[in-house]
Amino acid sequence: MKAIIVGGGIGGLTTALMLRSRGISCELYEQSETIRELGVGINTLPHAIRELAGLGLLDRLDEVAIRTYELFYLTRHGQQVWHEKRGLDAGHDVPQFSVHRGRLQGVIHQAVIDRLGADAIRTGCRLGSFTQDEGGVSAYFFDRSGSHVRTARGDILIGADGIHSKVREMLFPDEGGPCWNGLMLWRGATDWPAFLTGRSMIIAGGLNAKAVIYPIAPGSSPASRLTNWAVLVRIGDGSSTPPRREGWSNLGRRDEMMPYVTGFTIPQVDFAGLINATPEFWEYPCCDRDPLPYWSCGRVTLLGDAAHPMYPVGSNGASQAILDARCLADMLARAEHPRQALAGYERQRLPMTADIVASNRRGGPEGVIDAVEQLAPQGFTDVDTILNYEAREAIVRGYAARAGFAARVVARQ
Repeated sequence: MKAIIVGGGIGGLTTALMLRSRGISCELYEQSETIRELGVGINTLPHAIRELAGLGLLDRLDEVAIRTYELFYLTRHGQQVWHEKRGLDAGHDVPQFSVHRGRLQGVIHQAVIDRLGADAIRTGCRLGSFTQDEGGVSAYFFDRSGSHVRTARGDILIGADGIHSKVREMLFPDEGGPCWNGLMLWRGATDWPAFLTGRSMIIAGGLNAKAVIYPIAPGSSPASRLTNWAVLVRIGDGSSTPPRREGWSNLGRRDEMMPYVTGFTIPQVDFAGLINATPEFWEYPCCDRDPLPYWSCGRVTLLGDAAHPMYPVGSNGASQAILDARCLADMLARAEHPRQALAGYERQRLPMTADIVASNRRGGPEGVIDAVEQLAPQGFTDVDTILNYEAREAIVRGYAARAGFAARVVARQ
């Protein structure tokens, strides 16, 4: 069996490693001229780290990332709503990692080169179309000028080409563009003095106005960390279309963002100072897509953001792509026919990810902050008198179970 993978992001690269480990050959096609280490910070949850550890990448991840120790949920006034340990300290058998997205992608990319060879990755190849028949699928790739550069033939085609997926567009030509909820996300990272344990994560404020801070790598000295920050603010009602596609990773403007930053009080960190110390940062409209009725058509399927793009809530985007890769590889290794494998993959992964997409639209586990702020918008003396522990736990733990990373769920797997 041979797979054609479209997209050289975390999902596509992990899929290549998963297939290789099961004796399935593949070729990966990426439209960019090079696979670059782009982005800012992300969290990769234990259920996904377990899969990367199974691929022998744990030591490399430890070299480039921070093992997350704890997570605080605060109101925008800085009052604590929830606190919990994470990763190994929460009872998992593997860590949770806070990491620069590009460095995570770089670790997986290098592993693909080492194990499959550099020729397994073809860059500068934009998917133009595909055809399929009873014997397989053919994919036609073009360069930026529109010239045909390669035709690939395989048993299946996997669209791991992101929220603007060409594969998804060809399967669902009438779907239209991504859904924008009116939220704008500004993100950056810079060297900054370590706060709390040096492995702590803070989320302050609810879905309409949120600040996020966590370290993603060692800093320039033992007392500092490369510290990731994000500001998420509702600037529209979601009734309009998102900003044009070309502007989805523009440099952010400090004068546009800073008025929102002053609305947060975070006692543990000088949030405004952290942002002002960051030379440049980026802005992204917060978009997802409605869940699909199916992912697979014949010998073609979707994976990661191409299948289930979701709002950046609950640290789940990259993690779910990694879980997709494991599931699809397992199904292909066991099935008698590729179509049988794709059907099994879709049955297992589509309902779970659709549920996460819907939950993230409601605020995910961070909805516990919204719930408290709605009941006590000016703050509180004792959070238990506003929303008791059991009610808060139900919001946070319910999401963890739904997404598959609650410690008790992981222990059964």
